Amino acid sequence: MSVLDALLAALTDGGVEVVDLTAPLSSATPILQLPEPFANTVPFQLREISRYDDRGPAWYWNDVITGEHVGTHFDAPVHWITGRDGEDVSQVAPRRLVGPAVVLDAAAHAAGDPDFLLEVDHVRDWEKAHGPLPEGGWLLYRTGWDSRAGDQAAFLNADEAGPHSPGISAECARWLAEETPVQGIGVETVGTDAGAAHGFEPPFPCHSYLLGAGKYGLTQLRNLDRLPVRGAVLVAAPLPIVGGSGSPARVLALVER
Repeated sequence: MSVLDALLAALTDGGVEVVDLTAPLSSATPILQLPEPFANTVPFQLREISRYDDRGPAWYWNDVITGEHVGTHFDAPVHWITGRDGEDVSQVAPRRLVGPAVVLDAAAHAAGDPDFLLEVDHVRDWEKAHGPLPEGGWLLYRTGWDSRAGDQAAFLNADEAGPHSPGISAECARWLAEETPVQGIGVETVGTDAGAAHGFEPPFPCHSYLLGAGKYGLTQLRNLDRLPVRGAVLVAAPLPIVGGSGSPARVLALVER
């Protein structure tokens, strides 16, 4: 039996489960809100073209109106000024859209502190317990924040000081970008950076360091609690938008059961 035949057989008999890590995309999907004078993306919208009526008697279809960075989405290097000479989303090699994934679970910390930051020592402790970060793979950072995804206000969790959501420290972001073999990080929050990251040095360090290093980001993931600590294979499928800084994506994980 070939490798692909064996995979298909495992998918059929349940030996391999496909876990959807993608949040449903609708007009209710939470979106990032930047303060003035910065411009913001539009919410996701469907604009009906026809629905079995005079405009098209046998078919239903819509125009899609959305930003590149709405819902579960993929950040390409060119999204950030540090990666301005890097890949747009259409230039990401297909091989890099499939790779090993590990899960670092900090949900207990984030439950007690919405501003919790992952530090280098947290990742090193994880490696001592579970082995090295995967070459060419993804570090998926679970915080439990996906439980808030049905409520824009709770998801952004902002007050007069700004948004409060867990993330990664500037030191850890630099270390992940420059000293580890992962090709990207995935998070459950609205962006790869912490809510308070506008005040870090540099601001938004996950964007700055990781995209500047030619690595990638995945955001607004869910169901990370259904994945093993290591052993899953992640499939990220953004649209190949020419010149695009990112794209809404369907993100799946293959898990051996």
